[in-house]
Amino acid sequence: MTNTLPAWSTLQTHYEQIRDERLRDWFASANDTAPTRAERFTFAGGGLAADLSKNRITDATLKLLAQLARESGVEARRDAMFAGEIVNPTEGRAALHTALRATEPDAPFHAQVLAERAKMASFADAVRSGAWTGYTGKRIRHVVNIGIGGSDLGPKMVVHALKHLATPDITSHFVSNVDGADLWRVIEHIDPEETLAIIVSKTFTTLETMTNARSMRAWFVRNGCPESELAKHFVGVSANPAEVVKFGIAPDNVFEMWDWVGGRYSLWSAVGLSIMIAIGPQQFDELLAGAHDMDRHFRDAPLERNLPVLLGMIGIWYRNFFGSQSYLVAPYSEALHYLPSYLQQLEMESNGKSARLDGHLVDYPTAAVTWGEPGTNGQHAFFQMLHQGPTIVPIDFIAVLTPEHPLGDHHPKLLANCFAQSEALMLGRTEEEARKVAGPDKPELVPHLMFPGNRPTTTLLVDALNARTLGALIALYEHKVLVQAAVWNINPFDQWGVELGKILGKVVEADLTAAPGDVKQHDSSTAALIARARDALKHEGASGS
Repeated sequence: MTNTLPAWSTLQTHYEQIRDERLRDWFASANDTAPTRAERFTFAGGGLAADLSKNRITDATLKLLAQLARESGVEARRDAMFAGEIVNPTEGRAALHTALRATEPDAPFHAQVLAERAKMASFADAVRSGAWTGYTGKRIRHVVNIGIGGSDLGPKMVVHALKHLATPDITSHFVSNVDGADLWRVIEHIDPEETLAIIVSKTFTTLETMTNARSMRAWFVRNGCPESELAKHFVGVSANPAEVVKFGIAPDNVFEMWDWVGGRYSLWSAVGLSIMIAIGPQQFDELLAGAHDMDRHFRDAPLERNLPVLLGMIGIWYRNFFGSQSYLVAPYSEALHYLPSYLQQLEMESNGKSARLDGHLVDYPTAAVTWGEPGTNGQHAFFQMLHQGPTIVPIDFIAVLTPEHPLGDHHPKLLANCFAQSEALMLGRTEEEARKVAGPDKPELVPHLMFPGNRPTTTLLVDALNARTLGALIALYEHKVLVQAAVWNINPFDQWGVELGKILGKVVEADLTAAPGDVKQHDSSTAALIARARDALKHEGASGS
């Protein structure tokens, strides 16, 4: 068991020894000479750099964390994944998202991956050039990606991040929620003659996706598109092509995804078709190349200098030794607005598990709650709690050193805020310093002006936000998830926890419209909610008739 490994026990003793040490003292120490603490704890790989020096770690901590990674079998789990072995045992599958960006001819499924990517590129070029037209001959100016979870969050995040590289001739839209408002807010502003819908669902039976897809198809027909011409406006991405064709999408318009790629790891596949249409095949290749750069770094770099290993193990340090329940992702880049949402699924759906690989339940915490918001917005929302609240929340700051926009005078202010926040969180403000700020006339303000400091942060540095560096950044977090899963001895590639709600949801949906005598038995709370909703739906139907 993970928490009985020798390195775990040694780390627990080490934690007891240094838990009350203060970061500001470590930085102020006479020992902080060349190489400085910042130099010793800054690492690079895959085109990215990470400053770990403001974490509550010492040189000994990192050595012990690397030892725990070794004892937990991180290297074996990593190598098995890259080799295409069954690393998702509950579903009997490999997890080969890395094969989608591999360049080595002997990589698993290499010919199959290249063939599908070539098909994507041909289609994307036709849409981008205007050669692919709608049923009236007009070029496509709106692409609506309909999916949910990994079929939405990854493509939406990347398209938003790389908007500065996207063609101005096409606007990308993303619809995921079964709430009709999500689809309505898109279709009320677009022209069906100039719209292409990409329906993305691994099974092509997902409730939210197929509800939106059927409503989208009805919208096309209602607005004059003959059913015989719908093929010009619909493509499908799925591992179930028969179901795509059954929906009414032409076989030539079906793009394949595979069961050896999990949904939250799938943006590198045909799931990324909306990305390729937005930024073009060449930039999509750059996105893959950046991820492959990080793959090679993860595979080849020693654990002590391996970015995914370091980030993963520092997360273990705070979750399992300090007891932190959440961690914050704060990208100081509006382009990375959707990155925290993407990482919420990646981290919590992957590692939010209680069952170990051997079927026994864990007796230690697993995934932390992942949350975040771009800076500087977060500073005016929740940073008060981070600075002065009693709860310690580790933070990943992400700073892009050169802007992707022409408003260059904004960028020094943005970076200054990012760097100052990590410094302030580390330093805090002592009682003596607070007294100086308050002045002799307002001693009652002193407790309110004190900051505990010693709050841990990591700063990830990206030279410029482009397709390649974004690919590396995403892959960094993908591999961090695997590292932590290996230490916790859990399966990061299944998601059985989402199934029960889906099953019960179908029962409740039927009960909302069933005859009174056919409503199923539920607990008193659910039964009362269904009754109130049935009454509201009945009145809505009466008012609409």
